[in-house]
Amino acid sequence: MTLKTSYFSANSPNHVEFHEQSLIELIENGQIGQIIHQSDPDYQKTLTAAQTTDQLITIAPGHYLLPGFIDLHNHAPQWPQVGIALDRPLNDWLNHYTFPLEARFADLDYATAVYRDLVHTLLTNGTTSALYFGSIHNNANLKLAEICAQLGQRAFIGTVVMDNPEQTPANYRDVNSATALSKTRTFIQAIQNQHHDQLVQPVITPRFIPSCQTETLTQLGRLAQETQLRVQTHCSESTWEHQYVLDRFGQTDSVVLQQFGLLNQHAVLAHATQLTTADQQLIKTEQAAIAHCPLSNAYFGNGVFPTKQLLDQQLKIGLGTDIAGGYSPSLYTNLQTAVTASQMRQDGVDARLPADSRGVADSRITTEEAFYLATAGGAASLAINAGQIKLGMLADFQIVQAAPQFTTLTPADQLTHLLFNHTAQQIKAVYVNGQLVHQKEQNWYDNAQ
Repeated sequence: MTLKTSYFSANSPNHVEFHEQSLIELIENGQIGQIIHQSDPDYQKTLTAAQTTDQLITIAPGHYLLPGFIDLHNHAPQWPQVGIALDRPLNDWLNHYTFPLEARFADLDYATAVYRDLVHTLLTNGTTSALYFGSIHNNANLKLAEICAQLGQRAFIGTVVMDNPEQTPANYRDVNSATALSKTRTFIQAIQNQHHDQLVQPVITPRFIPSCQTETLTQLGRLAQETQLRVQTHCSESTWEHQYVLDRFGQTDSVVLQQFGLLNQHAVLAHATQLTTADQQLIKTEQAAIAHCPLSNAYFGNGVFPTKQLLDQQLKIGLGTDIAGGYSPSLYTNLQTAVTASQMRQDGVDARLPADSRGVADSRITTEEAFYLATAGGAASLAINAGQIKLGMLADFQIVQAAPQFTTLTPADQLTHLLFNHTAQQIKAVYVNGQLVHQKEQNWYDNAQ
């Protein structure tokens, strides 16, 4: 199959390519086989061949191809809780709302209904890959994996480990370290046995340091080193959580995670709003990634993540919705908020101060940088060949209709217009691994065979 389309793709935080009416060939292994631009000598020959063999899909005018978005932090069992009690402090929110909700996922019928709706919603919002925290229940997490595979979403899923009786409720915790480790091993093996195509992959998932006993962190670190699997956890996500770790271990989250073998090139750390300069350097040295969750950080992060500064230091960063600490399943909303939050960090929040002493200079990120975070940044964080429209990359796409326009736009302005004048209704089709996994209607192409 060959798509004839105009597209945007971020090669780096500061460089987004735009090409008009290029030919993008999708091959059987779900990758991009070749890209022919209008200026290439073989353009007409390739176009004619695709038309002759009925393999051409011409994207309709006013529609653009974007890489699929990559959600680096999503609590799947919190989907029913979206928007609820965001005025509560994090610890209170977890204990009075989140943990009781997640405990319900022992009911497989309930889990099935919730997860099917969540995965479908994410796909309709252009999210082709997601890194999921599950619950403590292996059966429910395996059902999430099954649904992702059925609906065609690329998914990285962890069975959540939490066994510290001081920080987790009696009705929602692993019994002890041995049980937590055994459960994690069982889940990993089940995913690897059932999903040979690797569309779904397992992730080692200590919820966060407060929820885990010391022996549990030790054993999970050893498992991470043994298997070389991805690791996901929260890191310095609020003043409460950050201080808890300091009081318990005398070190910050980043240092403690490294000591336990959980901070490495396979790790994705959520939030990280409270990082010290030394933490930032440690994360870079260990080549770990950060899931920036701008919406939920506004409610629970107790600080504005220094996106621009860390991008300039070449840390690996992507975007996460943090359902349900973030109220929107859309990475469009989150990339918009990332830009807004960075502007507020730059300008400062207290107008009573002199202008030259407010805020943090050079903190604002551009639309291009936010687009990078949602696509190539997330892919780099997960070490997957996705997030870009480029030869050899996985064919994970979204086809987006532009909002009505009343003036001529440059490519850079067109991208901003697409990203900021967005509704889910404008996402007309979604591809994962070269397969059409969602479409709203059939008016996004001029012809299709």
